[in-house]
Amino acid sequence: MRFILLPLVWIYQLTLILRHALYDWGVFRAKKFDLPIICVGNLALGGTGKTPHIEYLIRLFLPSYKVAVISRGYGRKTKGFKLAAGEMTYREIGDEPLQFYKKFKDVTIAVDEKRTRGIKKILTHANSPEIILLDDAFQHRSVKAGLNILLTDYHNLYPRDFLFPVGKLRDINAAAKRADIIVVTKTPKVFSPFTRRRLTEIIHPKLHQKLYFSYLSYGRMIPVGEAAKVAVPRRISTILMFCGIANPYPLQEFLQKKCTELITIDFPDHHSFTEKDMHRVVNEYENVLGKNKIIVTTEKDAMRLIDSPYFSLFKNIPLFYVPVEVKFHESEQQSFDQQLNEYVRATTTDR
Repeated sequence: MRFILLPLVWIYQLTLILRHALYDWGVFRAKKFDLPIICVGNLALGGTGKTPHIEYLIRLFLPSYKVAVISRGYGRKTKGFKLAAGEMTYREIGDEPLQFYKKFKDVTIAVDEKRTRGIKKILTHANSPEIILLDDAFQHRSVKAGLNILLTDYHNLYPRDFLFPVGKLRDINAAAKRADIIVVTKTPKVFSPFTRRRLTEIIHPKLHQKLYFSYLSYGRMIPVGEAAKVAVPRRISTILMFCGIANPYPLQEFLQKKCTELITIDFPDHHSFTEKDMHRVVNEYENVLGKNKIIVTTEKDAMRLIDSPYFSLFKNIPLFYVPVEVKFHESEQQSFDQQLNEYVRATTTDR
């Protein structure tokens, strides 16, 4: 199948090479803005952990700075610029921006498929930000970010991947040279120096690039709905996990340690759950034998569930989501934080 698809990959690759060349030669111009702009993205089609890394940056800069996040709003049913306000749903701004909006009330959240337009509009806002975080915008060269952070999954490093449709890359490997920081995400919590050296050799960062290694840290289960607002059973026999994310394996590994049996139902990334989907989950749960059983999903999936007209199907079922945060190995957190803060201070001073 790969051999059959190779001609498509070559055409796609040539198109990307030409596009990057036109930006490098100045034929296409990138817009530069007079404030700190940090871009977080990847070369793959998804699943590298952008959302928890954006949340890490939000926590890093609050409350010292006024922060704004601009996303595309993948999966929303609207177009153009939308500023998160009031009782918005994921259909209006997307699940990830909705998650940011619900968690960080002091942060300005906006969506726009055209990042340049989104930045211009958000800068006219009454509460104009001092820092802008661009979510999933590494491939959007129309904006010249002051600092580019490139994420790559520990289990699917971009140097060893191929362009879509043969592989999962949406951009060429050479595009990684534009990154100021490269983060290998979802690494094991126990991380040996040998593994670090091996990954460094594979990534082979440029002289101007700093390489970091992060892992996911899961928190306590949080109830979704009334039936789950009870203590999580001390001994859980069965967990039924369902989610619509690109790479669910870290959550699977975490939940396997919490129960005797783990049953998983996978949906596509950013999946909009239908009535049929929810009946499927509920029926699977009811067919599980035993009493100490619960359903678990991700925080991002919970954003889509609570706005669904069919959410009442979970009325009498203990449904939980697991919050997740990013952490860095050993002393890397201090180094990472320092590099980010130095960039912001330098950029702010130069204004």
